[in-house]
Amino acid sequence: MNQSSHDNHELKIEFSCEPHEKDLSILFNGINDEAVRQRQMMPIQTFGLFIKDNNGMVVGGANGIFYYGCLHIDMLWVKQELRHQGWGSKLMKEAEKKGLQNLCSFTTVSTMDWEALPFYQRLGYQIEFERIGYTRGAKMYFLRKSLL
Repeated sequence: MNQSSHDNHELKIEFSCEPHEKDLSILFNGINDEAVRQRQMMPIQTFGLFIKDNNGMVVGGANGIFYYGCLHIDMLWVKQELRHQGWGSKLMKEAEKKGLQNLCSFTTVSTMDWEALPFYQRLGYQIEFERIGYTRGAKMYFLRKSLL
């Protein structure tokens, strides 16, 4: 049965705290296909950068996406005892290098007011806008940096 032949009574919305990779792939591929069809955009590409110890355990890293000329850093984390040793900066520099290789002209990241705003600002990121309304009065900052 193809999508257009579904009766609305056969469809339902399901919530999942831990969605299956296969289901996420369908969404991801659908967005990519639409971007190519509508605007001839390059497909979105995910990435991960990891700091690993001698046992192969992840002790830090960053992940994100390259999309439509933008490098977006989704998560950046370094284990507590490795912080303030330059690892976060090294991860960001490597991500930016990969962004340039993937034809990105700018990069974005977001951080809560209690997380890493000064860190990103030291790396040349500037606040593009802030969002309020989070629990306990927290704010989220959306930052941007030109790669060119």
